[in-house]
Amino acid sequence: MTHLTGISFFLRTLGCQMNENDSERIAGLLVAAGARKTERVEDAQVVIVNTCAVRGKSEDKLFSFLGRLSPLKRERGLVIGVAGCVAQLYRETLLAKKPDVDFVVGPDNYHRLTEILSQRLGEKKVATAWSREWNEDARRSLLRESPVSAYVTIMEGCDHFCAYCVVPYARGREKYRPVGAILDEVRGLVPAGYKEIQLLGQNVNSYRDPETGTSFPELLEQADKIPGVEWIRFITSNPRNFGREIAETMAASRHVCRQLHLPLQSGSSSILKKMKRGYGREEYLEKIALLRALMPEICLSTDIIVGFPGETEDEFRETLSILEDVEFANIFSFRYSPRPQTQAARLKDDVPFEVKRRRLLEVQELQKSIQTRIHRSFIGRTIRVLCLGRSKKDSRAYSGRSEGYQVVNFSAQEDVVNRFVSVRITDVGPYSLRGKIEETGPSPA
Repeated sequence: MTHLTGISFFLRTLGCQMNENDSERIAGLLVAAGARKTERVEDAQVVIVNTCAVRGKSEDKLFSFLGRLSPLKRERGLVIGVAGCVAQLYRETLLAKKPDVDFVVGPDNYHRLTEILSQRLGEKKVATAWSREWNEDARRSLLRESPVSAYVTIMEGCDHFCAYCVVPYARGREKYRPVGAILDEVRGLVPAGYKEIQLLGQNVNSYRDPETGTSFPELLEQADKIPGVEWIRFITSNPRNFGREIAETMAASRHVCRQLHLPLQSGSSSILKKMKRGYGREEYLEKIALLRALMPEICLSTDIIVGFPGETEDEFRETLSILEDVEFANIFSFRYSPRPQTQAARLKDDVPFEVKRRRLLEVQELQKSIQTRIHRSFIGRTIRVLCLGRSKKDSRAYSGRSEGYQVVNFSAQEDVVNRFVSVRITDVGPYSLRGKIEETGPSPA
């Protein structure tokens, strides 16, 4: 039964992979109820902004975007909603600071969107109640953005309460999706043409099926055996929960990519202790050594925070040294900013902004040189690439990802979108590889 027939909506996503997947869920639920997704704000009757609260930058973008919507609200009665982690954390503040916002919906309440939009929005609607149980029925409708790479959520929330992190407050405590539902979704993606599966959660390593006790390594093993699956990735891993069994499962698999995002945050054990990460510098390096012993070709990426309260220059230098030692293929780096409700927000934010800014630039410049060095080692090699579409910088070229998740831009004489291709690397930059296609065709089984 459709409730929203004739309603057009625009969806703006700001944030991480979880937000992207949430937006696919939101769009799927609304389309299933009869609504129509538009690509332009100007064509929409309803605008929903789905955004993260992990970084302050996403919040700044949210409020800037909401400000631009105000004239449309006045001109034609646009309905405006905010979804995601920001909605969960700032529901009262949002409604007070932005009176144009009609409703806020937290991550556990997307299934209520059709109910909210089918009602007359004469008063503000708030849906931010938590659930400790996994709601599988609320996750059946997905309007996927990519026809070739699919997110598959396996868990949500986090129980670790790292000092700086807002996730337990914005996403709640850990809850796990039934293993049968996960594997059924993966099986259904194969005949639909999906080549890459990305298992998703705030801390996938802690996954345990609520009924059978199936662990994350066991889930990887079962997914790896599904006929037709080409590449499997997973994100995000917490080093505290990343043990030998996961590494050995990766190494023994046929389809789990030799690529891993393992957030470090700081190279200093003293800062990691203040962050309440549950591991130190040496323990992290031992995990990296294990991964490279089992999979010498593995590509590693990480997260770095600079300017955590109390971080000294020597402690910051320890972060630079670990970047040089590990040689990550890619990093995501940020200046520390206090997040609401976290333990670190009660600490004095005593690293001056200019010092944070300088440290961030140093991290990024060092990583740029490391990536350039790594990329140069690919010149002359032929690598397997999943083509995701046309290059954003050159419409005549194609773009894709390697198994190591590097961006690869290349030329081809035929349309190879959504296909695996072999690309000979001829040139590189710090952020991408460039080459020429050598052959096309289906991937080997």
